[in-house]
Amino acid sequence: MSLMRPVLNLWLRMTEKPHLARTARPVDLRKSFERKARLFFRAPRGTRFEVETLGGVPVLWASGPWAARGAGPVILYFHGGGYVFGSPRTHKAMLARLSSLCGLPACLPDYRLAPEHAFPAAVEDALTAYRAIADHPGGVILGGDSAGGGLALALLGEITRLGLAPPLGCFAFSPLTDLTFSGESLGRNAKADVVLPASRAPEMGRQYLAGAKADDPRASPLNADFKGAPPVWLAVGSTEILLDDTRRMAARLEANGVAVDCRVEHDLPHVWPLFQGLLPEAMVTLRQVAGWIKALSSRPNES
Repeated sequence: MSLMRPVLNLWLRMTEKPHLARTARPVDLRKSFERKARLFFRAPRGTRFEVETLGGVPVLWASGPWAARGAGPVILYFHGGGYVFGSPRTHKAMLARLSSLCGLPACLPDYRLAPEHAFPAAVEDALTAYRAIADHPGGVILGGDSAGGGLALALLGEITRLGLAPPLGCFAFSPLTDLTFSGESLGRNAKADVVLPASRAPEMGRQYLAGAKADDPRASPLNADFKGAPPVWLAVGSTEILLDDTRRMAARLEANGVAVDCRVEHDLPHVWPLFQGLLPEAMVTLRQVAGWIKALSSRPNES
């Protein structure tokens, strides 16, 4: 582990975790995350950003150096933020870095957020964006982090259920997969998690669900059927409150016959790849998933 890891963990524990615990209004969470992303997250020099729409859903394309929008695969990536904050802008630097590492463009949908747009708005936007890009000649690779990781996996479940052309694969960093919040790590890691306050998780879930059932597979992909789904790559920190969301998701996928690569990394913060450029472990993980993506994209598209 790097010397930066304990420094970053301490900084997050002293600043970000109390901020998330006390900031109630989504608008304040959104403004804060946007500001911090501009200050701390840097894209590689030479990155290109383009704003477009997919089926009416606004998207931001991030193409790192040497990545071209051509016949090769594209990454369709859903940002995190508890379904109430975050945006393509807060995550564009990380996706630009991943784009640079694997040589593929990334597309970040600006899906609708709660509480203004409750469940299933985010899933509807994700499905709309996927339908608009599913026939891309080189195929599509789904990705996401935190709530966006759960959204990517929920989308994978919907693609499978509806019998749509499948993506090449799906990856997720620290995904939120169970909105019933029944994982033991929610309590066991409540103190150890340096970013997420466990006390706020059910509240954000209620804002997103707005009365809908928390065990709906579109909200909690832990309950989805993934038979016939393509390979999935997952990563989570050992001290995260969402540790069991990832472990149980991996077990669910394996029980459905899906090839799973699940990595539990020691004492790394929630969605640590965001800190690429600052945290060496972030770059290690991005290189790992880039290698996995390259292996997927070199296989024939069986869709």
